[in-house]
Amino acid sequence: MKIEVINVTKRFDKHVALNDVSLSVPAQSVYGLLGPNGAGKTTLIRILNQITAPDSGQILIDGKPLRPQHVERIGYLPEERGLYKKMKVGEQAIYLAQLKGISKLEATQRLKAWFEKFEIGEWWNKTVEELSKGMQQKVQFITTVIHEPDILIFDEPFSGFDPINANLLKESILELRDKGATILLSTHNMNSVEELCDSISLINKGEKILEGKVDEIKAQHRVSEDAPLPSMNEIFIQEVQSKNQGHE
Repeated sequence: MKIEVINVTKRFDKHVALNDVSLSVPAQSVYGLLGPNGAGKTTLIRILNQITAPDSGQILIDGKPLRPQHVERIGYLPEERGLYKKMKVGEQAIYLAQLKGISKLEATQRLKAWFEKFEIGEWWNKTVEELSKGMQQKVQFITTVIHEPDILIFDEPFSGFDPINANLLKESILELRDKGATILLSTHNMNSVEELCDSISLINKGEKILEGKVDEIKAQHRVSEDAPLPSMNEIFIQEVQSKNQGHE
């Protein structure tokens, strides 16, 4: 599913969280939503999830206005995780899958496969509070993707993961893309951006300051033909500093 954000503005009292932001997320791609803390990324994600609404502008999904029924086709992993600490892991995962319209039998089959892939099968009958933070994050990732949504929104999905499990997560994200999902990834991890993202947008102080394919952006920011390609982290810092100086 293609996502189009068209001239979206959102204010909170006197603070402008998003100022006439437009961006286009191609179908079946990994799209990085980048920016410093307070840039407006979370506000945009909440608008896409219909937690809040824009003051002006619109969101299109495959060319049609965002509607309540689109929620069923979106999987959202927020930065602030939340699982019921006293419930058993398997029981909770099945419950969350059923909330997304999957039968108990189908949910159990899908979950067992994911638990095996993420090497957490032995924790099925443990309570959530017995799991490490990383284990809990694996469970929450699984419950986010279990209903096989067309759109996946991940907000800092690698937070708290060691390199091995971060790579496992990256492989899973790319597999989901290859199976047809459109993925919006909000992260400060620039290495993950370079490894995963097909395209990115950079938002700063509520305004989009950069958008495009990762390889094209790196080529545009190359100092000379003989110079090495800059990293996304270097481009990120350069663009934000330039924009901040322009506001002074």
